[in-house]
Amino acid sequence: MKTTIDSKIIDTLRDLPDMIPVLRDSYESWTIRVFNRKQHECRNYLSPNRRDFYKALLITKGTGVFTMGLNTYYIEEPTLLYIHPNDIISWRNLSEESGGYYVLFRKSFINDHPQLKSVIDKFGLFSEKNKSVIRLQETEVPAITHYFERLEAEELENGSFREDAMQAYMQLLMVESMKIGRFPKPDGITEDFGHIHQFFNLLESETSNINYSSPIRIKTAKEFAHNLNVHPNYLNELLKKHTGQNASTHIRNRILEEAKVLLLQTDWSLQDISYSIGFAEQPNFNLFFKKNTGVTPAEFRRSYPALA
Repeated sequence: MKTTIDSKIIDTLRDLPDMIPVLRDSYESWTIRVFNRKQHECRNYLSPNRRDFYKALLITKGTGVFTMGLNTYYIEEPTLLYIHPNDIISWRNLSEESGGYYVLFRKSFINDHPQLKSVIDKFGLFSEKNKSVIRLQETEVPAITHYFERLEAEELENGSFREDAMQAYMQLLMVESMKIGRFPKPDGITEDFGHIHQFFNLLESETSNINYSSPIRIKTAKEFAHNLNVHPNYLNELLKKHTGQNASTHIRNRILEEAKVLLLQTDWSLQDISYSIGFAEQPNFNLFFKKNTGVTPAEFRRSYPALA
């Protein structure tokens, strides 16, 4: 089956905190979480920028279109996906059915468990895109599902060795995945979505490693369109059509998100943060931040004393 992925608006993941419960508060202290897809609604979404967690997704029921970078996969049969934090992804529902699980774990979880990191590095399921999607036969689903069920049980039990057990089950899941080793070739991608990917990839590259010595270089829709060799009106229409938001809104939200990260995870001065995200004058940064959050940068930083 083939279909286009431009028939409906794709929501952006950052706008859907109820879709992945851990995103209700991005700064909540957690390292690994497990979710049943029957209990958590599977909606159309686009995750345009880096996340702070890895994701292993098992789809046992339902059909849809999954896009990772410039690769598109039409999901009609049981499928296992390994998603790196830096992957630009989208999901388009083609049916109302939803079955399976997904597990999210942060980079700190990997760092705390060297054996898990070793397996992740060895198999490359998250990093090598030709291995990130695995087709399952119906006879293989129970064994794969078992590992997700054990992960969920360990999380709910919350015992003393919870994380040790969960990282062990993640290792076993990846070993089983490599034994199956059925990696499909991606399907085609529409030209529109190719441009969308290029925009978000550029937005991510501009904002993911900013600091005082290399502040944001471009931050207007016109500048992004120029770098992508498209007209600003076309870029805005394209993003509005597929995500419901124009280029300026996406740029603003991404800069705001990076500002929050810098406020909570660094001891930089407000002036340094202001300059790094493209504001030459701190008062302009204060106005921008308060207009979009309701509080000043200093108030936001003080509201998370444990992280400030």
